Amino acid sequence: MASSLVLNLKGVYFDQIVSGTKPDEFRLCTPYWRKRLEGRTYDRIILKRGYPKNDDDARILVMPWRGYEVRTITHPHFGPS
Repeated sequence: MASSLVLNLKGVYFDQIVSGTKPDEFRLCTPYWRKRLEGRTYDRIILKRGYPKNDDDARILVMPWRGYEVRTITHPHFGPS
């Protein structure tokens, strides 16, 4: 069985990834995300628009895992820098 990283996204970000206008997904650098990413590899990443049913293919996108990188960004959902 393939190891998968599953991310549930807000609709606007899911739609941007599907359309190709948003190439990367960002998460805060917290202990929770470090535990899920550091020293781990995945076969694929599963992006979900909200919390769809497992057979709702229009709201689920499966892509190959390309790794991650730590970046410093400014974004309204992450609060002040």
